[in-house]
Amino acid sequence: MRLKLWQKPSPAKKKDSPKKQKNKTKEWINSIVFAVVAATLIRWLIMSAYTIPTPSMEGSLMVGDFLFVSKLHYGARTPNTPLRLPLTHNTIWGTSLPSYLSWIQLPTYRLPGFSHIKNNDVVVFNLPSDSIARPVDMRTNYIKRCMGIAGDTLKIHDAEVYINGKKAALPTKLQFRYKLVTTIQVSKRALGKYDVYFGGENSNLHYQTNNGHHVYLIFATPQNMAALKTQLGSTLRSLKMLKATKGTLSTEIYPNSYWRHLNKKARHQAQGKRYALTKIRWNIDYFGPLVIPAKGMRVHLTKENIIKYAPIIKEYEYHQAVVVAPDFSRITIEGKPVKTYIFRQNYYFMMGDNRHNSIDSRYWGLVPQDHVSGKAWFTWLSLNPNRGWLEGKLRWGRFLKKI
Repeated sequence: MRLKLWQKPSPAKKKDSPKKQKNKTKEWINSIVFAVVAATLIRWLIMSAYTIPTPSMEGSLMVGDFLFVSKLHYGARTPNTPLRLPLTHNTIWGTSLPSYLSWIQLPTYRLPGFSHIKNNDVVVFNLPSDSIARPVDMRTNYIKRCMGIAGDTLKIHDAEVYINGKKAALPTKLQFRYKLVTTIQVSKRALGKYDVYFGGENSNLHYQTNNGHHVYLIFATPQNMAALKTQLGSTLRSLKMLKATKGTLSTEIYPNSYWRHLNKKARHQAQGKRYALTKIRWNIDYFGPLVIPAKGMRVHLTKENIIKYAPIIKEYEYHQAVVVAPDFSRITIEGKPVKTYIFRQNYYFMMGDNRHNSIDSRYWGLVPQDHVSGKAWFTWLSLNPNRGWLEGKLRWGRFLKKI
């Protein structure tokens, strides 16, 4: 007899259970979180977007330019302030509220980059002399051209920059301040053809004299002024570049600006410590010579060098206590008098291409390497704030233009 193997009866097929409805809200939240994390990493490691709000870099970079800044060239910095809102800088969008908490401050390191800062690079950095006390990476972003790198000797003579005794290469659209006198009133539209605009951040000025002449104080390139001179013809009375006089002392120019600020602070706090007026007679068109410190460079702390370099040692070299004698005769670090000093990092001299309309290293001093954010890469959009959409607001020639 043939035996049949016993088989376990097959269970009844269950009806397919309906698929759970996907949570649309959860999907949106996940997508937003992913996008924010990705954008934050790109902004930190690769590149970030900036806009040009002031005319200090005209005519190389114009007000209304939108640009990308590369973090790859010089290497990205690790965050100094980790507790902050993503995709913000030092304030929350549309408010004056801080976007960060300073409870935790980490040491800053720089990841490897594929180049170093070179002369004439256009650099984005955190303003060293930010008037609001903030961590380094939360300070105001500035953009300028690096005219002097660590180890260079920089001098400005008659508005010309010299690096190590040689004339520095000039940007093609360098601007200066001019005084233009004509017998007729020149329309804003006519001046706009030469990138001369009135109002807003640009402090161009027009007034009329008693004899009926029209005077314009304007910022423009030498090339545009030569073209305007030709167009004005016999209506032109004079055209002159306005420069500072050699030997004129300016308390707004570094290093006098720093010591002047300390004097004001001392008077405000009623401490009685007042620093002597220095004998360094520098101004915006006659500056230096100044040796720009490099990491490992040793300097003898003579009275003149204390005046020049003590602000750097006090503010950016991260010592616990630096005391300078009011007559600049000596300096003590952590309570010990020092005769020589070795710098801990590289420094850079930054200038705007609009030479007579730029607050830069001539005013507030050198930029430390740990303040450098990245290299200006290219403009991806440019909008002329002085024109309407039907009047050429879009600057097509500046789209995707390498800096």
